Amino acid sequence: MSDTAKLDPVVEAFVDALNAQDTDQFYGVLTEDATMSDDGVERNLAQWTEAEIFRSNGHLVVDTVDSDDGLALTADYTNSRWGSMRTTWRFVLRDGLISRFETGQA
Repeated sequence: MSDTAKLDPVVEAFVDALNAQDTDQFYGVLTEDATMSDDGVERNLAQWTEAEIFRSNGHLVVDTVDSDDGLALTADYTNSRWGSMRTTWRFVLRDGLISRFETGQA
């Protein structure tokens, strides 16, 4: 069951773009210098998103919003590369866009 009503609107747009496989909308909610990590390891954002989201049909089903500001969530993430796994996502905003996200297994 999705709990996106409590997400920050920019995070909700990130989730929507990811699920729609809409690269323009996805990169449109990120700052030009956005960074990310996966399981605590810094990753090249463009390479990671291409491999883990867009080439592998990534899909995120939000289970819970884990912060009052709507910038953290737990979700079931599925892609054709790894299958389905429970994940956490945390976001940092700057000037109304996502400047960093951190994801990893929950």
